[in-house]
Amino acid sequence: MEIHPLNNEVYPLNTEKPTAEPAKEAEDYKENGVLIQSPRTAKKILRKDRKKLSKFLKKGKKRQASFVGPIGEGEGGDGAPTLHSDVDKIVPSGRENWSNKVDFLLSVIGYVVDLGNVWRFPYICYQNGGGAFLLPYILMAIFGGIPLFYMELALGQYHRTGAISIWAKICPLFKGIGYAICIIDLYISFYYNTIISWALFYLYSSLNSMPPWTSCQNVWNTPNCTNYFLMGNDTWTKFSVSPAEEFYVRQVLMAHKSNGLGDVGGINWHLLICLLIILTLVYFSIWHGIRTSGKVVWVTATLPYFVLFILLIRGATLPGAWKGIVFYLHPQWNEMFAVQVWIDAATQIFFSMGPGFGVLIALASYNKFDDNCFRDAIITSSVNCLTSFFAGFVIFTILGYMAEKRSEHVSEVAKDLGPSLLFISCAEALANMHASSFYSAIFFLMLVTMGLDTTFLGLEGVITAVMDEYPDLLRKRRKWFVLVLIIICTLGSMSTLTFGGVYVVKFFEVYATGTAVIVVVFLEAIAVSWFYGMKQFCKDISEMIGFTPGKLWQICWVVISPVFLMFIIISLLSTPIENKLFNYTYPHWTKVLGNFIGVSSVIWVPIYMIYKIIITPGTLGEKISKSITPESSVIVSSIDLVH
Repeated sequence: MEIHPLNNEVYPLNTEKPTAEPAKEAEDYKENGVLIQSPRTAKKILRKDRKKLSKFLKKGKKRQASFVGPIGEGEGGDGAPTLHSDVDKIVPSGRENWSNKVDFLLSVIGYVVDLGNVWRFPYICYQNGGGAFLLPYILMAIFGGIPLFYMELALGQYHRTGAISIWAKICPLFKGIGYAICIIDLYISFYYNTIISWALFYLYSSLNSMPPWTSCQNVWNTPNCTNYFLMGNDTWTKFSVSPAEEFYVRQVLMAHKSNGLGDVGGINWHLLICLLIILTLVYFSIWHGIRTSGKVVWVTATLPYFVLFILLIRGATLPGAWKGIVFYLHPQWNEMFAVQVWIDAATQIFFSMGPGFGVLIALASYNKFDDNCFRDAIITSSVNCLTSFFAGFVIFTILGYMAEKRSEHVSEVAKDLGPSLLFISCAEALANMHASSFYSAIFFLMLVTMGLDTTFLGLEGVITAVMDEYPDLLRKRRKWFVLVLIIICTLGSMSTLTFGGVYVVKFFEVYATGTAVIVVVFLEAIAVSWFYGMKQFCKDISEMIGFTPGKLWQICWVVISPVFLMFIIISLLSTPIENKLFNYTYPHWTKVLGNFIGVSSVIWVPIYMIYKIIITPGTLGEKISKSITPESSVIVSSIDLVH
């Protein structure tokens, strides 16, 4: 970017600077019928405008303003905006900015680093060749995940709006992507908050002298309960069930009272109370926007790293810990040639980075215009990947300890995937250490904080998208809108709080968000790279950070990332889903219902395309041409006013 010496106007790199003839610099003159004011006159007008704005800002408005000049209106002879007050007006942007850079970075890290970093990556890593899995994981991150991550941060920061209205500035025909994203985010909130509620109940249960899942003497235990950690004659057999598993299944979930999705049973009241506590915390974290959430993440985004470090030090001192580490990292090079390994690497990096949920666009939209989004993308995506790798060491020191106690191979105790890895395997090992209540409490506190910032920042993506699309209706009613959204999340979560709620959680996780969000991001990548245009997109980035993305980034955006996403979509669609949880196999009708729910979000993309073409005047060719052309091209460059 370049600063015009007359009025500090910020001009994009693709706009030539206005040139004035030296003889005319001291006086006003007309060129092509347009009044061109001298530097002296322009400065006077600018000072007056700033004085007026200063008085306006003192009445409680923000100390942030933007120069806004529509391209093509009131232009000088060379295409640059003229320097009279009718065109170059200083107006309050009305949009919040992060109070400091750390708030933004912690918010992004808090969003992308979630429970999946702890339970999914370690399992996927050892299942697909241990240390050998890191190579396809890193390659998929470099050529697929990070470019998409960078793209969303750049889009949000440049256009300064949410995931719905942003498409009017990119390619209006694809505006349905924004609506699809909001629906997917709501589906996620229906089950993700319930998982956090499980962790909160575990945290509450840890505040005893001994965690209750260490004993087989509780009312929920069965004759098959076997506590192999105690010195005695108990022997682990194929019929044995650990006290931690029975606590999870029979006390927390009460899944034994349900026969599956066809008979989910009544409400699990202690989980409902936990959910209400979680959603209350979420509400007060986001009701004032980034002013509150930007401060909350200082706790929720940093606490997990302190806890992981403490648990790693403790886990490394446990007997058998080295077995877990060896099992985690031992490279099986022959696995690298299996297609499934590359599918798992691509899927893991995509869901770990978190593009396609509208959150990265929303968070970046509150950045200053000239923020270095490239550096932000590299820092936050690297922290995310390293956190997953680091968490693997913590989990596998614990699993190695369990294998030592059971006299089994690590693969036998590490066979649990998803929440069971945390709520059964890890909970059991932690509860049988010295100071078990302390280690259990900080572990589940870590899970709660990890889940909290992911869920309230995820909802911020929906809030920003809807409020930016309907500003006149919602801008001054944010607190009420957030409250309504929280109520919707509560009602949507009720089915996951039943005795069979765990089956509903699995159902939503598999069908409502999996393939649907990848399809949405694929369409997003195509719309930006092929319709908006790589040349224009790179110019946008140049205006913000001062340099054009390299050829590698452009190739990734145009070719590699779409191919990367198509690879995942084809792999997921071609792989039959065998949905099974505990001893329950999902019936065929759940697959039909699941596919319907999955389509219910993506369907808004073609629906809006048809609607847009119908309401656009002109012939069919003109309709399509107008629908793929950005509706407005506006230069918006944020500056800080100095009074």
